[in-house]
Order: sequence, then C-alpha cells, then structure tokens
Amino acid sequence: MADRQADGKIRLQKYMADCGIASRRKSEELIAAGKVKVNGKPAKIGDKVDPEKDQVSVEGRKIKQENEHVYLMLNKPRGFVSTMSDEMGRKCVAELVADAGTRVYPVGRLDRDSEGMLLFTNDGAFANNMMHPSKHVSKVYRVTVRPDITEDQLTEMMTGMMIDGRKTLPCDVQVLLKEPGRVVLEVTLCEGRNRQIRKMVESLGLEVARLKRTAIGPVRLGMLQTGSWRELTPQEVKSLKRSARV
Repeated sequence: MADRQADGKIRLQKYMADCGIASRRKSEELIAAGKVKVNGKPAKIGDKVDPEKDQVSVEGRKIKQENEHVYLMLNKPRGFVSTMSDEMGRKCVAELVADAGTRVYPVGRLDRDSEGMLLFTNDGAFANNMMHPSKHVSKVYRVTVRPDITEDQLTEMMTGMMIDGRKTLPCDVQVLLKEPGRVVLEVTLCEGRNRQIRKMVESLGLEVARLKRTAIGPVRLGMLQTGSWRELTPQEVKSLKRSARV
C-alpha cells in the first residue's frame, strides 16, 4: 500500500477514511477542529498512526477499521443535505441509511435541491478514487430547464464554459423532451465541480427546475424508490473500480 510507511504508519486522515468516518478531506477538517485524539492527545494535521498500536478517537468515540467493506446506493430525495450531520439542523442523508447495519459515508455529494443516485461506503480508498478529479468518472443527470434552450446554448454547454474562473471540461448533452416552457436534458459530466450543472445553466440565463443524477460510471439508478437504498452487487463494485481505473 503506497500510503503505508516502512514503520507501518499511515496518515491519520487516511486511517479515518478507511474506518468509514469521513472522506480524507472531511477527516482533515475534523482534525483541524480539534475533534480527533490519538492515544488521548489532540491530533494535528500531518500526524501518522500505526493502526495496530495507536488508539484513535473522534469526538470521544474510539474508531477501528472495518474488515468488511460495504457499498450502497441511495436514491436521495430533494431537501436532504449530503452530510452525516448538519449544524443547522437540516435533514441529512445519514437518516436514510441509518439501518445499513454499519457506519458508511457519502461518496461525493448532491446539493440539497438535487436528487437521485448517491453512493455510500466505508471503503476510504474506493471513495477517494471515485471522487478524485484525475479519474474522470462519468456522472449522468436528467435536468429540466426553463423556459427553452437553443442549439448555440447546447453547443456552449458541450464545448466548455467559464464557471468560477475556470473552463468546464467538454460534456455530452442530449435533448430528451421539448415542451412549451421546459426542456428535459440528459447531461453527462466527467468532472464533479460544486453545483456545476446549475451554474452552467444559470450562466445561460436559464432556470433549473429539476436535477436528478441517474448514473455514476456504468452503474444506473434504475427503479430504486426515492428515499430507499440497496447494496451494490459485486459486479457493480467491480465496474465502478474499473471506471476509475483502480
């Protein structure tokens, strides 16, 4: 394992991710906030631990690495934030996977007003590979925009647009349905910038009426009911790893 040193130690945030606590980035935030201790002492960014010897606690709770990895798919409803807890008291996706039998955390996120496919796991390496920008794992969205969209606007979306000072990567956009006052698009992205589709559509002077993620890599949401979750099949996990070139 590339992250493990010759003395058996690994970075604290990686160990936390492997234990299913949070992503590496979120784990760093927990460390910086003083919520993590190693052998009873407050941890700091850059610390390394030996999983066999050191004792790590997060907010007073001892953690340990799960031997068995779990991979879930949730059909996230609108109105839920993609975090395991929220200081503002908003509804969290954690509530929807509370009966999973083990602690899992979301792989990436969908904003509060978006819905559809959201993966969960306690496999930190898998989560990191799925989210890492260099992997270009595709994500498919069904997007309803108002009031209409022109061919020039479609071309602009597909070839790349300036969002937050950076040009988006080329993407695929298909028109699924056109009705007076609204158009339904299928948008396939190979990058995952914050609220990217909403920002692209809004920069064209249009409104997003609905946004639903329907696939990640080769795995599709299918007929999974809103608010429900299911385990990924071994074949689905393999295909996702292949799509991230793991």
